[in-house]
Amino acid sequence: MKNWRVYLVFVIFSLILATVVGRLFFLQIKKGDFYKALSQGFYTSFNENNPERGEIFLAGGESLAINIEWPFVSVRPREVEDIKTTAKLLSEILDLDESFVLERLNQEFPYLILKRKLNKEEADALEELNLKGVYIEKEKGRYYPQEELASQLVGFLGIEGKGQYGLEQYYDKTLKGDEGNSEKGADLILTIDYNIQFEAEELLRNAKENLEIESGEIIVIEPDSGKILAMANFSNFNPNYYEKYAQAGELEVFKNKATQELFEPGSVFKPITMAAALEEGKISPKTTYIDEGILKIDSYTIENYHKKVYGKQTMTNVLEKSINTGAVFVQKQLGQNLFLKYVEKFGFFQPTGIDIQETYSQNKELKTGREINLATASFGQGIEMTPIQLVRAYCAIANGGELITPYIVEKIINPDDTIKIPSKNHERVRVISSKTASQLTAMLVSVVENGFGNRAKIPGYFVAGKTGTAQVSYGALGINKPGYSEKTIQTFIGFVPAFTPRFLILIKLDNPKTSTAEYSAAPIFRELARYIIHQYEIPPDYEE
Repeated sequence: MKNWRVYLVFVIFSLILATVVGRLFFLQIKKGDFYKALSQGFYTSFNENNPERGEIFLAGGESLAINIEWPFVSVRPREVEDIKTTAKLLSEILDLDESFVLERLNQEFPYLILKRKLNKEEADALEELNLKGVYIEKEKGRYYPQEELASQLVGFLGIEGKGQYGLEQYYDKTLKGDEGNSEKGADLILTIDYNIQFEAEELLRNAKENLEIESGEIIVIEPDSGKILAMANFSNFNPNYYEKYAQAGELEVFKNKATQELFEPGSVFKPITMAAALEEGKISPKTTYIDEGILKIDSYTIENYHKKVYGKQTMTNVLEKSINTGAVFVQKQLGQNLFLKYVEKFGFFQPTGIDIQETYSQNKELKTGREINLATASFGQGIEMTPIQLVRAYCAIANGGELITPYIVEKIINPDDTIKIPSKNHERVRVISSKTASQLTAMLVSVVENGFGNRAKIPGYFVAGKTGTAQVSYGALGINKPGYSEKTIQTFIGFVPAFTPRFLILIKLDNPKTSTAEYSAAPIFRELARYIIHQYEIPPDYEE
């Protein structure tokens, strides 16, 4: 009898032990990853064992990416008195789905984070309610005080403290610092001018409202040094709340199209064709040809805009009136090998070397040397490039003939206060002579004074520039169909003052409601250029 009782106690104890062990196995092993994810939430703060992340500042000292104490809300489900009421209140204050909150409050996990990076209104509302089992705590994390300004440029700090997109990704190792050897990563001081960046982004927002653009980019650069003064994209995002865009599947908004999107530039490429022929002595600004308005190559037909026929024209006229057949005439004077040689020399077959993520095309189809491909490329169709590649090529015209490396980071300040200046290692490569650059600049001034670039004219200043309106291919739109759609990319690129340039601007607008860049991009260039002239107090070239 006694043995029976001992045996019963042993069985009961074994069952209890098995239940406890089974529950621990379920919580720690089977559901371990689940609870780990709950505890981490959607955003990971800095690991206290790692150095503090370096910060990012604009040229004038304005903060672009810094480290602050972020409020977050945590819950202890066992302490919550009325789960349904609490879930309803939390969902309303935190803009979360009520079923999502209710699910969290019904978890058996003793502690979990409900939402990170609370704004002031959310934190104040929770403080006032003082709900049982709901706590507001703080953790160190990344903060972007400029919010949407330069968002594609800066990127964001993502899950597990890894830089995502923009400078946060490109300079991730520099910003992280050397673990164990420093308490903080290096800081970045950028070349970006806050005022010019703000103005450029405002102009793009206005272009959305007034011209109904689908997207757009503006780049402002010092053509002699390669220093980027502004790199604006539309539309933008707030990197403080990047999760909202990611969860909505809006990943495209994170991409910096100024350096990562290929496009066919249209007539803004004509000066590159002209530069090659001037350099090789195949033409002069006064060389003439007879335009018949139409040109046939094999089974293809090349026409001028609106099928216009211009008759006898000089090379300067070709740029002023943006004559397609004139660009083909110049390309034919060069021939296949010389034309491709200069396309390569101007940097269109390789990356620019800019210190941020970039894309480039090898333009393999163009390199096959088909006559029709070379002809259309002469006026900017059938050749791909990024906006920054085009800007770099134009800098060589503006600065007297040298290809430079564009850059965004002016200084890297290490934790020991030593300073590194990355641009000191940049090479300059001569692509055309100063004479050719000067000739071409005068031709581009004539484009603004007498041609389709007239709406970029600024009284008192010589402006050198060129318009471009390119049809968008079906292939670029993801449509499996040859040829070109009715959508256009409208561009203006120019520099001021033309003969002693302080800055160069690219305006690129995707599918504005206007017919050509003369009416869209050129006026925006003028507005931004006038703003910079005023800010830099640049004296006029002549009295009006």
